[in-house]
Amino acid sequence: MKKLLYVLGLLITFSACGKGSETVEKEPEVPARKGDLKVMTYNIHHCNPPSEKDKIDVAAIARVINQEKPDLVALQEVDVHTERSGKSLDQARELARLTGMHSYFKKALDYQGGEYGVAVLSRFPIVDSVGYLLPRNPELGGEDRAVAAITVEVPGKGKILFASTHLDLKEGNRSTESAQIVEHFKDAELPMILGGDFNALPESTTISYLDQHFTRTCKQNCLPTIPVESPNRTIDFIMFKPAASFKALSTRVISEKYASDHLPVVAELRLD
Repeated sequence: MKKLLYVLGLLITFSACGKGSETVEKEPEVPARKGDLKVMTYNIHHCNPPSEKDKIDVAAIARVINQEKPDLVALQEVDVHTERSGKSLDQARELARLTGMHSYFKKALDYQGGEYGVAVLSRFPIVDSVGYLLPRNPELGGEDRAVAAITVEVPGKGKILFASTHLDLKEGNRSTESAQIVEHFKDAELPMILGGDFNALPESTTISYLDQHFTRTCKQNCLPTIPVESPNRTIDFIMFKPAASFKALSTRVISEKYASDHLPVVAELRLD
């Protein structure tokens, strides 16, 4: 009898250990990102890889975005129905389709029978959208520029503004354009994130001015974003306002050398 009870005890023990192993082997639950946002800014060079002069590769840009899985993306140099990219191609909408995101495009200028400008992508539904042309000094020349902004609602945190812009190559125009961006959104009641190609170095007059109104996610020792081979200039930034609305958790420059002539910037933000 004692021997029988001993064997039964062993069987019960093994059975219990087996059930314990099954529990351990289950996939752990991934906690929700409550209030944390991943934001990207990316000058996509109209989806033209620098190494492929005449090729338009929207899928390559989409792959970069999909690998990072951002919540919000600011895009610059976007073609819509142009001859060089294809009269049937709306790059903003196609990138939205390939990434499963929502899009909004703002034309900066007419180009080759279509439009050229900036866009935003959002994992969240777009509640509202607005776009503005940015003034420049005709005597300085340069291209017309724009800013595209959307309102989205972050689950459990409320609404925020998210915008994309691309400033001119000339400092005189950049000063006027950045001042106009500040003017357009100075009375905004919602927290705001702005991403873009500012064509300006961190120590420039343009960035110094914007630093008075926005907080950059990277303030010191920011990695260069252009050119993709041996990058040596930092001109692509993500910034926000008011300062108390967000906490910058990290900023990274993605070393992706094929898809565009700029490196994408990704920042993790905590929405307080």
